[in-house]
Amino acid sequence: MTHPSSWAIEASGLGKRYRRGWALRDCSFRLPAGRICALVGPNGAGKSTFLGTATRLVEPSAGTLRIFGVPVTDPAVLQHIAFLAQDKPLYTRFTVAETLRMGRELNPRWDQAAAERIVRAGNVPMTARIGTLSGGQRTRVAFALAFGKRPDLLLLDEPMADLDPLARHELSGLLMAEAAEHGTTVLMSSHMLSEMEEMCDYLVVLAEGQVRMAGPTDALVPAHTLVTGVAVGAGVPEGLTRAHTVVESRVTGRQFTALVRGGGGLPADWETHEPTLEEVLLAYLRSPQAPPLIADEARMDGSDGSDDSREVAA
Repeated sequence: MTHPSSWAIEASGLGKRYRRGWALRDCSFRLPAGRICALVGPNGAGKSTFLGTATRLVEPSAGTLRIFGVPVTDPAVLQHIAFLAQDKPLYTRFTVAETLRMGRELNPRWDQAAAERIVRAGNVPMTARIGTLSGGQRTRVAFALAFGKRPDLLLLDEPMADLDPLARHELSGLLMAEAAEHGTTVLMSSHMLSEMEEMCDYLVVLAEGQVRMAGPTDALVPAHTLVTGVAVGAGVPEGLTRAHTVVESRVTGRQFTALVRGGGGLPADWETHEPTLEEVLLAYLRSPQAPPLIADEARMDGSDGSDDSREVAA
């Protein structure tokens, strides 16, 4: 497929409102093609709602969403995306072979060899019925269906949440290998922060239905510094808050620890460290009052007017 746009996803002011309120609100970011992106956030953050709008299962209440430059409302978009839901809905009475045949009959770009390779690599019998398979085997068959479609964009909603550590490790390797071989763009919702650091090179963080952080991980993480020093009273020194954006801080005894954007201009007697991706993610999720951080590469024009959102150049 020759894409009219180098952006796999472009969301601008995207929102979805239910009777109870906004599940997704003013969601604006863009994802370059060919990236493996983690969609991270607590329960109720809007992750599944966003994936629903991208798969046309949820109709947005506001804003626009484009897939490779084409409005998601265009039916032609569906042939270029594959979606794997958390519950991995498969026909339990079908055999594995019948399931793959269904994929072949329904998808004009179907790659039977790739689908069979993924199934056989897990020693899953082609004659076994789906209902008799273990959770890891069912997930492998679901991955085979998704990759067999040869999508340009693969959307995954908590795909490995019900797997044991060994199965997660095996399928994580499978996902990265298949995506790299075919240049597939992947957007994956997950709660497993430590595994996301190894798998993903792009990040979108949602909280309370809004984008808190977005961009390449190698730009977002180094933009932060963990600072430790002597506390002043019950809080951090005033000079720190005046000169830096403090994402999160805490005081323990006579010592403060803070995650700040940037690391310049700090006193020599303060200890500084580069945080891990998990530390940065948790700080933003725990601190909804902190300004969002949208890297230049991820920012839609006009997506955020604050200076803080433009600190990181991709």
